[in-house]
Parts: sequence; C-alpha cells; structure tokens
Amino acid sequence: MSITVYLKKGEEKRILAGSPFVYANEVSRIEGKDKNGSLATVRTLDGKFIGKGYLNHASKILVRIFLRGDEEDGEPLFYARIHAANAFRRSLGYDSCYRALFGEADDLPALIVDKYGDYLSVQILSLGMYLRKREIVSALVKEFSPKGIYERSDVAVRKKEGLPEETGVLYGEVPDEVEVTENGLKMAVDIKRGQKTGYFLDQKENRFAVRRYAKGDVLDCFCNSGGFSLNAATAAERVTAVDVSPLALETVAKNAARNGLENIQTVCGDAFEVLRTFRSEGRQFDLVILDPPAFCKSAAEAQDACKGYFDVNFSGLKLVKKGGFLVTCSCSHYVPPAMFEKTVSEAARRAGRRVQCVERRSQAPDHPVLFGADETQYLKCLILRVF
Repeated sequence: MSITVYLKKGEEKRILAGSPFVYANEVSRIEGKDKNGSLATVRTLDGKFIGKGYLNHASKILVRIFLRGDEEDGEPLFYARIHAANAFRRSLGYDSCYRALFGEADDLPALIVDKYGDYLSVQILSLGMYLRKREIVSALVKEFSPKGIYERSDVAVRKKEGLPEETGVLYGEVPDEVEVTENGLKMAVDIKRGQKTGYFLDQKENRFAVRRYAKGDVLDCFCNSGGFSLNAATAAERVTAVDVSPLALETVAKNAARNGLENIQTVCGDAFEVLRTFRSEGRQFDLVILDPPAFCKSAAEAQDACKGYFDVNFSGLKLVKKGGFLVTCSCSHYVPPAMFEKTVSEAARRAGRRVQCVERRSQAPDHPVLFGADETQYLKCLILRVF
C-alpha cells in the first residue's frame, strides 16, 4: 500500500521554494502502512502533489524529497542524477579531484560523492539512501569506472537516522593514500583516515586565491593537510603551518616535498594557544590564514560559535602587519554570512585594527548552492586588508 504524507496548512511553501526537507512537526497526517526507508508521497493538506522521498520516523526530517514529478526511484534514476551532476563538474574543467555529487543540491539528498583521481569517497547520511547502497554503488561504477570506492559514513549525523557510523571498501580496492593534483600542486589524500571524505575540496578555489596575497611571512592556522600552506608557499618567502594533529603535519611535510617546496615549517599545537603565544612574542605576519573546523552543529550553538570566531580572529588580526592580509573562514552552516562578518568586524574593532574587505568568497562551484535549501550554503571566506 502506498504511503501519503499530508502537510499542515501552509507548510508546503518552504518545500515548493526548493527545500527537500519535510519535518515531522509539519505533518498533519499519514495515510497507508508506512515503513522507515520507504518511498512516500507528500501532499498539501488539500491533497495537491508536492513530491516523493524516503520516509524515516527516527529522524526529525520525516521525508527527504527528491522526486517532484512522475519519476521512479531506483538505479536508473540514481545513475541519471549522478551522470548529470558529474557532467556539470566536468564542464567546469574539474578532472583530478572534485565533489561529483552534493546531496540536496544535486537532487539526491544525503548522498555525497567525492572523486580523488581513480577513486571515489562516499558518504551516505540517510536511511533511505543506506537501504539502496547497492544500487548507488552500481550507478557510480557505471559512471566513473573507478578502481575503488570507499565509504566514509563515520559522521555523528547518522545517529539521527538510526544508523551506525560505517567505513569500508564498497568496490574494488582503495590504497591508504591517493595522489591528486589541485591548482597545479600534487596533494596526498588519505581517504580512509582524513577529515570528512579525505580532504576539504570546498576550499580549492579559495586556496588558489591566497596566492595573490601571499608574500613575506605567512601563518596558516588549522592547516590540516596543507592546502592553503602549499598555495601560499608558491608565492611567499616563508610559511608557518599550524595544526593540533601530528598526522596532519606529517602530510603537510610530505606534500611540500612532493612539490619541491622548502619554505614551509610546521608547528604542532592548539591554534588558539599558538596564536596567543605568537602575540606574546611580538610575532608579525604579512598574511594570516584562519580556516577552523565548524564551531557549531546546531542553531542553538551559533552564539557560542561566534565567541570562538571572535577569539581566533581577534588574535589573528593582532598578528597581521600593517598593510597585510587576513583570510578568515567559517564552515558553520548555522552561522550565516551576516553573523560571521559582524563577528569579524567586532574582533577588528576590539583589536584596534581597521580592515577593508577585498573579497567575499564561498565554496567552490562543485559545491553548488540550491536556492531554498539553506543548508547547501555554508562556507564563508573573507579576505581582509588590515591597516
């Protein structure tokens, strides 16, 4: 028997504007014998068709809509959506490493596919997609003919779907390290143990942009595997790369050696503490880069997150030479651009530094923003001149 979800009056407006999410508290009633992971039809209170998606009572997101016409779900549809998403990225010139499919933005909610050379890294974040893993993998093999596919579904959000965290090879074989080329630089990616799906692909365009501002001494905090550091090192005299992870700094050193860059030194430590230490020592830099991890995972944590952004930007601004630059980022979806900019502005005021915003940047084009789906817009990158 088919399952039909009827919304409360007026709740369809956000969904018709582009959001794929139907929240449990927006539902008036459900008709039919529903089973978690099943395909459900969503209608307005008076019965008008809105779309179809996979249902899960274990999640606050009751239905994730991805069919808005008469399409049928299954492997042919997965392949068609994956093929269209990949063709778009290829048309932009992406080849070696890029996000091939970006969940909601590419009409396959809760499915992330990143391409690293001949290998794919996949995140499956909902029960509906999890139950169709076999069909998804088959479609990926058909589109990419990869040497291997690795699952990186080791994220806490899976618990909200009633799913355990999982990792492992889904197809072929996957080595411990994959070499890719980004911005003309050779980079090692650890698909199995690296952050997220192995690497932060969303910053690729912003990493290249820092070359314009890199000169003299550069400080890169929260450097991870060195994406910003290596790009800066192509133009600067010296780069100091800071991260709390020894493994990340080992990767930075290996990546520097791969590219013949000898002007990068690493510092292992908490970036907040390192910034404060450098301030006490009177250190100054021509360019400071701040790319911290997300400071909040919910809207309720946004204000506390801004305290963290204030602290790190206050310290970072204190270290920038007059006429130098600060590149500061936030990947916290729940901290919108206006809130982030206000926080950085207040940090500049309190630090006694005047700043000019020379660039407002976001995630790379292979992470497109779907209007109406606010969660697809998350990365903020400001390039500021300090004087």
